[in-house]
Amino acid sequence: MMRYPAELVDPLRRPYEGRPVCVTGGAGFIGGHLVDGLLALGAHVTVIDDLSNSTLSHLAELIETEPERLRFVHGSILEDEAIDEAVRGASVVFHLAALGSVPRSIDDPQRTWAVNATGTMRVLEAARQAGTKRVVFASSSSAYGETERLPKVESMAPMSLSPYAASKVAGEQLMRAWAHSYAMRTASLRYFNVFGPRQPAGSAYAAVVPNFSSAIFSGKRPVIHGDGEQTRDFTYVACAVLATLQAGGVDSPLRGDVMNVGTGERVSVRELARLIAEAHERPDLVPEHQAPRPGDVRHSLADISRARKLLGYRPIVSLADGLRQTVSWFRQQQEQSNRTDQ
Repeated sequence: MMRYPAELVDPLRRPYEGRPVCVTGGAGFIGGHLVDGLLALGAHVTVIDDLSNSTLSHLAELIETEPERLRFVHGSILEDEAIDEAVRGASVVFHLAALGSVPRSIDDPQRTWAVNATGTMRVLEAARQAGTKRVVFASSSSAYGETERLPKVESMAPMSLSPYAASKVAGEQLMRAWAHSYAMRTASLRYFNVFGPRQPAGSAYAAVVPNFSSAIFSGKRPVIHGDGEQTRDFTYVACAVLATLQAGGVDSPLRGDVMNVGTGERVSVRELARLIAEAHERPDLVPEHQAPRPGDVRHSLADISRARKLLGYRPIVSLADGLRQTVSWFRQQQEQSNRTDQ
């Protein structure tokens, strides 16, 4: 497993090698990287995804190389037959399927709630009926909302500023309720601004790192909503996957525990744009500023002490290294696309 220290990876082989697991949303950005990690650990993986926000390209390559250990269910977590088929026999369910954008949730709050909140309840119930003992839920740092206190600690009361954030908080509460009502082991991981290779760009709802990279590669100035002094704890995808694997395999009982997954360091969005421009060797492309977006928080920084205590988690890739790897991948993809179009 690339970039994962042996002392962290070796303990994860025992809970996964030869065992069936399910990943909802496994064709997506973080989900696809999680599937990579699970296959590297020897797991048998079933992915369910409706492909509404992703493509099958990465999974198709994996299925060609691992046809006996990777199965794909094309369907929605809101469809009984599809979710029941996906979780059947799974020892662990990793629930990553979601509509994952604050602006999209403001545009379409009902759909966001249906997928992220009601869908999470349906995944939990399908897992319970299938006899699954553990469910790991991909939550979000957006749960903290706009609070002055930094870093963000899990004991702080949620302060949702968007339908997306509210739907993720609801999912966390469902994880806790099912753990206490049905003796399931559940955990919610509040991811902080995950980025990395294969993250999609080019839409109004895309994350900041791929959007900045796409603009700069095309010779355009990146767009910052607001003054650019807002700060984020940008977390390389390998770190998020490591914590997720640890949550699915740790021996200690988890009863709806909520844990931050970040780096414990923050950088301004303006500085992020500068770093990406330098990585593309285009420092001349300074950001263009537009109006702030509703639902966006001003500052975000993770306290990761709980994940360190419960999971043994620690960040393994710095922001600088993660950006170098991400920009390198992005440039290769763009150059390949340009050659194909010629």
